[in-house]
Amino acid sequence: MRRIAAVFLLLCLLAGTAGGIQIVEFCPDPYQPGDPDEYLVLEGTGVLDGFVLSDGEGGYRFPAGTRIDGRLVVARSGPAFEQAHGYLPDFEIEERTAAVPDVIPNGNLLMANRADELLLYRGTTLVQQIAWPADVRPREGQIHYLEGDVWDPRPLSIGQSRLAPRTFEGVSVTAFAAPDCSYEVFSAAVAGAEREILVNVYEFTDQKMAKDLIRARERGVAVTVLLEGGPVGGVPPEERAVAGALNRSGIVVLSMTTTDAAHAKYRYDHAKYLVIDGSTVLLGSENFKPGGYPAPGLQGNRGWGTSLDDPDLAAYFREVFLLDAAGGDIVPLEGTAAELSTPWAPSYTVEFTVCRAEGVRVTPVVSPDTSALILRLIEGAEESIAIEQAYITNETAYDLNPYLAAAIDASRRGVLVRVLLDSAWFNTEGDADNDEMVGVINRIAAAEGLPLEARLADLEANNLAKIHNKGVIVDGRAVLVSSINWNANSPAFNREAGAIIEHPDIAAYYTRVFEDDWNASKEKGAGGAPGPDRLKIAAAACILTGLTGLYLYRRKRT
Repeated sequence: MRRIAAVFLLLCLLAGTAGGIQIVEFCPDPYQPGDPDEYLVLEGTGVLDGFVLSDGEGGYRFPAGTRIDGRLVVARSGPAFEQAHGYLPDFEIEERTAAVPDVIPNGNLLMANRADELLLYRGTTLVQQIAWPADVRPREGQIHYLEGDVWDPRPLSIGQSRLAPRTFEGVSVTAFAAPDCSYEVFSAAVAGAEREILVNVYEFTDQKMAKDLIRARERGVAVTVLLEGGPVGGVPPEERAVAGALNRSGIVVLSMTTTDAAHAKYRYDHAKYLVIDGSTVLLGSENFKPGGYPAPGLQGNRGWGTSLDDPDLAAYFREVFLLDAAGGDIVPLEGTAAELSTPWAPSYTVEFTVCRAEGVRVTPVVSPDTSALILRLIEGAEESIAIEQAYITNETAYDLNPYLAAAIDASRRGVLVRVLLDSAWFNTEGDADNDEMVGVINRIAAAEGLPLEARLADLEANNLAKIHNKGVIVDGRAVLVSSINWNANSPAFNREAGAIIEHPDIAAYYTRVFEDDWNASKEKGAGGAPGPDRLKIAAAACILTGLTGLYLYRRKRT
């Protein structure tokens, strides 16, 4: 596999004044120096006569009279740059295509992987120098850039978007909860589509949701599905079967994965949303699996979702989809001819129907671009924070998760903070997972006398398969509905999608769902101890071990 090399350097060239030039963005190549898709960008206005770029060993200048008005791209290879970015550069270093003019080299400027420097000269005057790792810390695939006085406000890799925060007013919102009414909302949204459905979801194994999309395609709706090409554990057989059924109906199924042409843009494409007819966005915490969108009356996960009706908001998410679905890391997902099936699930009594509101304020949260909005939401709390998460992991053994740390700090200023975590075996059987996290939070609360409490969810009491939510409610006015897990990876390196929804009725709806889960969990998690079910399992295991030992002992004697 050809490893991608990329260098992205933004130089602000103020016309005619050498003192105004500064380096504000760059990316030392983390793969192989001198790979053909290495490039840099100059930005400014003026004539480039006399300007030289160098790494101290080699460099290049521009043909006489070259003028820059805005951005100017210099790539090692024009075709390689075009393959990665979709358009040709303004100049290339190596003569690869007649369509792109060449710079004038003096030696060979190669960006070293782990340590190097870039020097910008005007004549013999060194305008600016930037070195790595002295000035910035290199990381695989990272573009370094300056915003204000801060380098690298968030990690940025080749092919990733740079979306700015935006808020949309007057949105029509439908709030829903899984397992109660999640499929009802999805099915109605897809059934109402007339022109286009764009789907981006981490995992897709649900046959009834696949059939809904197939019926939309049969009535003439253009449907495109983008999936994660390398989910944890690999693409399951059920998803291959779904992909095959979708493809046979004429639906395009794509996956994001590292290829010979490009490295995957994100560590995981973990988002879960649809854009319908350029007017509606449906997003939430749940994958397109039977547990996330169960048929009415069947058990599933606790998750939150929302349908957002607004053409401008939909255009925002449509842009995200089109950016993510393009590039060398996007390939067709190969399906199979296996029959679709739905696993058995226990029955479930529906408690929550949908809640609708008009004139709502909505702010998209798209990781990694605008994940910082979650921190701002928590830091702005004045009265209460309710957190319901599949799990929370800390940054290191000594550093709390930043979102959790912000919530604990809020409790120190008097904000009531409650944290509810999943209690399924896979989130509690380890030595540092949810039960230990509940214990840590409650010990901090007890030691400092804080209005702070954490609990493990009682899944049996609420007849839930697991807590898969990634939600926050602040002050009974604002709610985060999202796919963003509270770990080090999800906010910074994954593609995730969510929204902060500000409306008292919507906040009250999710608060009712949270309170139901919270109140059912009174007997669990106060100190992070295992619940009764785990004690029963442990006791049974001990009995079984004893009986097995007795059997082997008797067999040995005979």
